[in-house]
Amino acid sequence: MAAIAVKRIDPATLNLKEQVVSINRVTKVVKGGKNLSFSALVVVGDPAAKVVGFGVGKAKEVPSAIRKGIEAAKKNLRKINLLETTIPHTVLGRFGSGLVLLKPAPEGTGVIAGGPVRAVVQAAGIPNVLTKSIGTHNPHNVVKATIVALGQLRDKNAVAEMRGIPLEKM
Repeated sequence: MAAIAVKRIDPATLNLKEQVVSINRVTKVVKGGKNLSFSALVVVGDPAAKVVGFGVGKAKEVPSAIRKGIEAAKKNLRKINLLETTIPHTVLGRFGSGLVLLKPAPEGTGVIAGGPVRAVVQAAGIPNVLTKSIGTHNPHNVVKATIVALGQLRDKNAVAEMRGIPLEKM
């Protein structure tokens, strides 16, 4: 599958909300002892504009790791294709051994998701969706698999254009 070129989105024009998904304490063993640092996985998104992104920041203190994660996430924003209140079709996203299944849901269902998937779906502004996280529970792989799944969503116009048929025949 060929990589799809993602158009750069300007974060200054958006009302971004950030959410920390996980913070991990990491140590590096060196000659003099252990060097302690923190790694933060952050999801940012604008629910009104249907834009979402994620980033990882590493630093000696937690607040600066979160700040770095937010800056990395702002460089990684992407637009999501949605219907009015849900996703247009079922998708399966995979990253590493993390699998995330996203299914459309009727009005009033809400977000049925756990942890990292919920953070991404809420940041993207999807009010009704059913999800299932299969495989690994590693938050990094689950967030990346969710972003891959959301990137696979296509609207009717794009599918009709890709197939080379008019929209009325869809």
